[in-house]
Amino acid sequence: MSCLRKKIVVALLTAGLIVGGAAGANARKLTLRLGHPMAPGNNVTIGYEKFKELVEERSEGKIRVQLFGNAMLGSDRVTMESTQRGTLDLASSSSPNMANFSKAFMVFDLPYITSPEHQKNLYAALDNGPLGEYLAKKCEKINLKPIMYSEYGYRNFVSTKKEIKTLDGLKNLKVRTTASPVEVAVAAKLGMNPTPIAWGEVYTALQQGTVDAEGNTYSLLNDAKHTEVLKYAMDSAHNYSMHILLMNKRKFDSLSADVQALILKAGHDALEYQRSITADLEVKAVDSFKAQGIRIHQLTPEERAALVEATRPVWDQFANEIPAELIKLVQDTQK
Repeated sequence: MSCLRKKIVVALLTAGLIVGGAAGANARKLTLRLGHPMAPGNNVTIGYEKFKELVEERSEGKIRVQLFGNAMLGSDRVTMESTQRGTLDLASSSSPNMANFSKAFMVFDLPYITSPEHQKNLYAALDNGPLGEYLAKKCEKINLKPIMYSEYGYRNFVSTKKEIKTLDGLKNLKVRTTASPVEVAVAAKLGMNPTPIAWGEVYTALQQGTVDAEGNTYSLLNDAKHTEVLKYAMDSAHNYSMHILLMNKRKFDSLSADVQALILKAGHDALEYQRSITADLEVKAVDSFKAQGIRIHQLTPEERAALVEATRPVWDQFANEIPAELIKLVQDTQK
């Protein structure tokens, strides 16, 4: 064999080792870039830090995960578009903002479709049940692969302007919403003036009076320091939001089965950890609200019933856009 042919054979064998099917070989030079908008210390952020830790530890450092949080690479929508194109490997979007990519995710924005007492059932259906399978198929059609459905929490209305205790107290408030058409419709049904604004711009919008209200989890509002400008809150818990970690599907499919399994298992285990700490972080956030002088109104059963009744027509408004089959899959978890 000539010297030149020997060099070619060696080069081909080396290339085969680098891109071969074994997890270690396939992962030797693998770096995954993950963008998300959540603030440092937030429950979603902590979950992705755990995901990074598990992936790198279990791959013995052969897979590296680079985290770009706090909207460093842009809003949910921007990073998810990058992930669809493949210029970013993974991105995290709130379920309301996922409505920009698939109308299926609007189901979670329907007011009061889920409740805190049935969270475990919802998780089971998302992680290992028909609801998760349904959403995975929708994501695959838009070149995305679900990795983990991080607990975000229940959104509560907060205000910089006036005390909010009842349905009437919400009227005429200029409320920041996501671009979710359902969320916009809910605000309108409550007599509010909805204004879709990207998350990274909300603090300034509150400061400048562009909006004087928003709906979000106490934990995120506290972590993002919106408490510096907020004065009032109510525990409306009007919808449940998740932060969904999705990977470019072509990128995922290009990996060996071992690497795919490692990523999915790390996502599962990070998710269990993330969900286990969320309730405590929300309690700490409520304490922080109170310490900063923000007045939180706890709704009476009658006051909550009024919100449910006022927003129920939104379900009918989107009956032709959200499949009845999907609504039933979510409702089946609330038993």
